[in-house]
Amino acid sequence: MCLAIPALVTAVLADDMATVSLGGVVKTVSVALLDEVAVGDYVLLHVGYALHKISEEEAERTLAMMAEGGLLQAELDEIAGDAA
Repeated sequence: MCLAIPALVTAVLADDMATVSLGGVVKTVSVALLDEVAVGDYVLLHVGYALHKISEEEAERTLAMMAEGGLLQAELDEIAGDAA
């Protein structure tokens, strides 16, 4: 389905890249579209790009709504498949 999904930045890498964690899935993504990003930031992730920084509260609220709607696990499975 490819929705934008909140992810936690766990490492900032060279060349506008970062490692993010989403529900136990770890993925390297581009942060080139953001002015600055730091470990501990939450970003909206879509097809390998961090599109926007969001607050922890907004990330938690969005993830809860996605889980309630039955969308979260499908998105995590899709992302995990891409990471494999």
